[in-house]
Amino acid sequence: MVFNSTLSTSSYFILGGYLQVGNLRYLYFMLTAFLYVVMVVLNTSLIVVICMNRSLHEPMYMFLCSLFVNGLYGSSGLFPFLLTQILSDIHTVSASFCFLQIFCLHTYGNVEFTNLAVMSYDRYLAICCPLQYNTRMTFDKAVIFIVALWLFSFVIFLITLSLNIRLSLCGNIINSLYCQNYLVVKLACSDTKVNNIYGLFVTALFFLVTLFPILFSYMKILKICFSGSKQTRQKAVSTCTPHLVSLLNFTCGGCFQIVQSRFDMTGVPSVLQIILSLYFMILQPLLNPIMYGMEMSKIRNVFLKFSGVRNG
Repeated sequence: MVFNSTLSTSSYFILGGYLQVGNLRYLYFMLTAFLYVVMVVLNTSLIVVICMNRSLHEPMYMFLCSLFVNGLYGSSGLFPFLLTQILSDIHTVSASFCFLQIFCLHTYGNVEFTNLAVMSYDRYLAICCPLQYNTRMTFDKAVIFIVALWLFSFVIFLITLSLNIRLSLCGNIINSLYCQNYLVVKLACSDTKVNNIYGLFVTALFFLVTLFPILFSYMKILKICFSGSKQTRQKAVSTCTPHLVSLLNFTCGGCFQIVQSRFDMTGVPSVLQIILSLYFMILQPLLNPIMYGMEMSKIRNVFLKFSGVRNG
């Protein structure tokens, strides 16, 4: 089969990140399917636990519920597609689906980081302003925060994607396991000045909206930990540890993604490239429900009660 390398006369992309693995594809299919099922079960279980129990209808747990919903959203944008590609001999994807997948995966990343930023502010209020917490972070305000962070993430990338779709592309080979925005833009042979300017603006805005509350919140939390009592320090550690682990893991995954898409990785073994490209989408949806489910006793106890297991 001869593939046309110009998108103007072709309605598909070729994914060049897949290896010829023969019958091992069935093993990889089962492992990937298992990971996806575990993600769906863990995140769905905790969403149901939070939604069904009134005692968990508090801002902190609503933010967690948003995080778990986003985990389902992001993993569902990749893994069903990945499963079909593993079993396929020809790794092609339609242009329309490719842009849809780009939108899904990038908005997943934006929502995740913005959600973690809002959660850091919530932890700051709970630790540094405990007497004012119930008035400064009400259920209604939490809902507004959640709606705003999802809308913000969707709108800013929808504009980015609309600009990228207009580009004239001089190729259709994407060296990845799935569609990535930057790799598609690299195929452009038309002027990308507007895209680059808007990209820089969005990057600056996004980091201002996310990094500022994270840095501000943890500077305040560290300050009160050093000057507060032992009980205050213990409370800070118990409530912030899952959030910090999740934040650091997501940041590492994002860095791996940026490095792989923007730098020459020809000297890196193909297997390592695949692991780095999937780290961003695998670890976070798995880690979040495990970390928060195990570390937060209130969620753990309700989950055990719903499961019919007595907490010994």
